[in-house]
Amino acid sequence: MKSNTDVDTKSAAKTGKGPILIVAVEQNFPQEERIINDTLAPKLFSGTDLFWIQLTKISVFRNWIVGLTEKALPGGWSCFLVRKRYIDERLLEAAENREVEAVVDLGAGFDTRLYRLEALSNIPCWEVDQPINIAAKERALKRAFKTVPENVTLTGMNFVEQEIGESLKQSGYQAGVRTFFVWEAVSQYLNEASVKKTFDFFAKAPAGSQLVFTYVPRDFIDGTNLYNQEKTYKRMVLKDKIWHFGFDPTTLGELIGRIGWKLVKDLGYNELYDRYVKPTGRNLDILQIERVVYAEKVDDAITFSPGKAPLVKITLLSL
Repeated sequence: MKSNTDVDTKSAAKTGKGPILIVAVEQNFPQEERIINDTLAPKLFSGTDLFWIQLTKISVFRNWIVGLTEKALPGGWSCFLVRKRYIDERLLEAAENREVEAVVDLGAGFDTRLYRLEALSNIPCWEVDQPINIAAKERALKRAFKTVPENVTLTGMNFVEQEIGESLKQSGYQAGVRTFFVWEAVSQYLNEASVKKTFDFFAKAPAGSQLVFTYVPRDFIDGTNLYNQEKTYKRMVLKDKIWHFGFDPTTLGELIGRIGWKLVKDLGYNELYDRYVKPTGRNLDILQIERVVYAEKVDDAITFSPGKAPLVKITLLSL
């Protein structure tokens, strides 16, 4: 029997395609109603997936798909879109201002930002995900581009069993360069030990690096505050057991400060909804069980000595 701290990486891998399918369907909304523009997203799909994407060019089917998504996860449709748009804007700003020398997307799934943001075309980029997702992503990119763009390296790894730094090193990444890290919709799928390993990796980044990540609040994972998302809690935490980890928003700034990072923004979806959804005039639910963090590295890289206690002690539950 699996323990509560075991991570079902196969089930987690299956979530890599869903958000970008929503992005692809979103492209069939009229421009003035569209939350995010991503004309590349539909090109990554084929077969049944592409059939459904094309079917949503008809408004009745499009609205039906949105309704089904909202029924399964109230606020999920806007959540997936606004967080991607926010990350895009932060990354684009850093690239255009030449603030970073590399981009690393941890848990990239089928995301397209490294391929559609022109400012990244001359910046070395790495996409890291489970091998099964990386293989599927490579096939999709070859359908769209005939080949994987030269500035992007696809790196397959298991976030629970392998070390991020070592896997990236083997893929040509140089740890000493100012890097923009994306860690989108990953942390809740990990156990505490894996999150600690990820934070150890972030601690070694040089000053001037930047990080955007999303997280689920700790009180949702431990069941003390369900944010009107009882069905999601029962499915993701209790039944499927694929969400394990949450951060406490009240201590997050102190936590990342211990590894040399400064918390700049910790945004709930109310703020992002007002920024990106309200101007479209659409009436969508707001998801309260995920937040988005933007942070900057203010201290130089920290070197860990084998055998010493972890720099960061994260006292969070792992169900």
